[in-house]
Amino acid sequence: MNKYLAPAIEAVELTKCYENLPAVNQASFEVKEGEIFGFLGPNGAGKTTTINMLTGLARPTSGSIFIFGRDYTRDIKKAQRLMGIVPDESNLYPELDGLANLHFCAALYGMEKSKREKKAKELLELFGLSNTGKKKFAQYSRGMKRKLTIAAGIIHMPRILFLDEPTTGLDVASARQIRRLLLQLNKEGCTIFLTTHYIEEAERLCDRIAFIVEGKIVKVGKVTNLMRDFQEKKTIQFSVAGTVPGLIKELRNTFPAVECKQATGDTIRVHSLERINLAPFIRFFEDHGIEVTEARKIRPTLEDVFVRVTGIEVDTLHMEKEKGAQKT
Repeated sequence: MNKYLAPAIEAVELTKCYENLPAVNQASFEVKEGEIFGFLGPNGAGKTTTINMLTGLARPTSGSIFIFGRDYTRDIKKAQRLMGIVPDESNLYPELDGLANLHFCAALYGMEKSKREKKAKELLELFGLSNTGKKKFAQYSRGMKRKLTIAAGIIHMPRILFLDEPTTGLDVASARQIRRLLLQLNKEGCTIFLTTHYIEEAERLCDRIAFIVEGKIVKVGKVTNLMRDFQEKKTIQFSVAGTVPGLIKELRNTFPAVECKQATGDTIRVHSLERINLAPFIRFFEDHGIEVTEARKIRPTLEDVFVRVTGIEVDTLHMEKEKGAQKT
């Protein structure tokens, strides 16, 4: 990645309050030109509010916004020509067909008729929507709507693309296709800022990530660096056939030098900075009449980093995924 004199986006102590309650609280971060930057956090953490401030859909209560080194805090709309915006819910017109929606969006950005017609056809082809170009947007599936909304956001070839929860509620195939398209756009030079509560998505797509919880940014870093910070910890996962009440508490009492945690109903994880000797744990389970079906070393994931940094269990995010899917 090339180095630039000024970041594509710089937020300085960005704050947004509603009725004196902060939805975003003194958020400071920067997004380098040419990278994919992820905002990762649970629903209600302040992700959408942040993206709305950066794109001019909400006015900050305080703080500053710089786009390519220029202060746009007081009139962010002047920077919108540099941006493509894909909200979490589609903003296209249900009564228009796909082609007409793209033509209309291109016209709003001042594109000449010949250029917008050519670009609209190219995008319909790129997103696999050529056969639905004359179909009304209201009749599109959720995946098709999402793809056309992204196409509308990039038709003017913006330098920065903002996406709010780009794959929430989509089927696996549609989500995978959209991720591939975003990687291709980024390869072509587009800076991408996306919000998500899908940890796997952030890990696959993003160069750097900011964790945001209750309106505050609690960690920012490269994905590789965030992962490396946790590489020193050794983790063994035991898959067991049945458990007994109070087992985790007794494990912790028996092995106070390590961290023991129930990952799921039939899996237990043991963490330690030192090498873990399996034999004492196997004997412990045998003494309690519990069969160990598997014991394997676990490499740290971004999920582990998120839980450690934020204190939020991943099950919370999994439930939010299900809520998103139910909107389809």
